Amino acid sequence: MLPRPADWPSWARVAGYWWPARPDGWQPPADLVDFLRAGPPPVFIGFGSMAVGEGERLSGLVASAVERAGVRAVVQAGWAELDARSGDVLTIGDVPHDWLFPRTAAVVHHAGAGTTAAGLRAGVPAVAVPVMADQPFWAARLHDLGVAPRPVPFQSLTAEALGDAITACLTDPTHHHRATALARGLATEDGTAPLLAHLDSLLGDPSARPR
Repeated sequence: MLPRPADWPSWARVAGYWWPARPDGWQPPADLVDFLRAGPPPVFIGFGSMAVGEGERLSGLVASAVERAGVRAVVQAGWAELDARSGDVLTIGDVPHDWLFPRTAAVVHHAGAGTTAAGLRAGVPAVAVPVMADQPFWAARLHDLGVAPRPVPFQSLTAEALGDAITACLTDPTHHHRATALARGLATEDGTAPLLAHLDSLLGDPSARPR
């Protein structure tokens, strides 16, 4: 996903991703299971904790974009409280990404570090709509890796731009191929093992601790 920066000190290590555990006993909502079974894999659309207070505007924009792209969609309400519903669109609450994303055709998201990682792990292409902070960086990285078309900055988001980006994402097979290849690489990565080994080495040899 990202090479080790050349200017890091020698004692700084890259461990790899740490994946969150799925809640004990979690089961998917019945309406979501029914929706997924009712047609081809949908596009996921969600902005996480972004766009608080813009739910009404974004809901209409998302519905129009989905119609323009001619796809089915699962829309996560998030902090914006999106609510876009039709025969081809289902709005949901929080659902573990590791369960949902592999069942989608693509993920449209704000390019937060965690959601970006979850999409890569699932092996599906992305449409990045960065809002702030580190999100433009991760959005650009997805594009550079060939997993996504050019990012659509949230500040310039329109139904037309989002719909066209979804279409570009789904119709260029390169995005899917690159996403699949990256997911295979991530599947062999154990981010916690090198961390635990490094902690053991520090506990056993105090002189090895970074100063």
